[in-house]
Amino acid sequence: MNNNKIGSYHFVAEPFHVDFTGRLTLGVLGNHLLNCAGFHAEERGFGMATLNEEDYTWVLSRLAVEMEEMPRQYEPFSIETWVENVYRLFTDRNYAILDKDGHPLGYARSVWAMINMNTRRPIDLLSVNNGSITDYICEHPCPIGKPSRIKVHAEEEADSLQAKYSDIDINGHVNSIRYIEHILDLFPLDLYRKKRIHRFEMAYVAECYYGDTLSFFCQQEADEDIRNVEIRKNGEETVCRAKIEFR
Repeated sequence: MNNNKIGSYHFVAEPFHVDFTGRLTLGVLGNHLLNCAGFHAEERGFGMATLNEEDYTWVLSRLAVEMEEMPRQYEPFSIETWVENVYRLFTDRNYAILDKDGHPLGYARSVWAMINMNTRRPIDLLSVNNGSITDYICEHPCPIGKPSRIKVHAEEEADSLQAKYSDIDINGHVNSIRYIEHILDLFPLDLYRKKRIHRFEMAYVAECYYGDTLSFFCQQEADEDIRNVEIRKNGEETVCRAKIEFR
C-alpha cells in the first residue's frame, strides 16, 4: 500500500552543490526537499501546476532537517517523501535522505499550507479535489522531533541586507531557501571547519518582497552549539525564525 504513497527521487552531489568541505550544502538539500514535495504532489494530482489553475499554491510553514551526515561530492543519494497527516489548513510532509545503498543519512519534517494567490488566505485542504490528498496519508517512520517553538530575544542586529533579484521566486516573494542561506552566512567559516550542522529548523511567519530590508538577530543558547535567529523586515515585522544545532 505504501509503495504508491511514498515518492523516491534520485540525485548526485554535484561539485557546484557542495561547500568548501566537499559536502552538500544545506541550501541545496533544502531545494531538493522542496522539489521532491512538488514532484510527489504533482504525480498524485495536487501539485502546483494543477493548483495554479484555481489560483491556489502551496506555501512552506515549518521545516526541520536533521542529518547525521551530508552526501559527499559526486555521491549519489535519494530522497523519499510522504504525507504524514492532513488537517483542514495544514499538512505534515516527511522525508528520508538515503545514501546510495539505501541507508539513512538523515530525515526532515515539514508543514505546508495551501493559499489563494490573490487573497493570500488559506484554503481548506479537505475541500480541494474532494480531499483526495488524504488518500496518500502514510504511516512511515520519521525518527526525528517535530519542529519546535523558536524564541529569539536578541535586540542587537547581527547583519542586514536588502532583498534583491536572486532572492525572489516564482511567487514574487523571497524564496524559502534563500532565508536559510542568508542565516548560515551569519556564522564564520571557522565554525564550519570545526563543526557541522546537525539540525536546522525554520518557522516562516510572513512574506518578504523585492526591496525589503531584512535584519538578522542572533542569540546563542546556554548550550553553545545552539543558535537561534530571527529575521525582521523593514525594522519591525518578524519574517521567520530559525534554530541551528551544531556538532
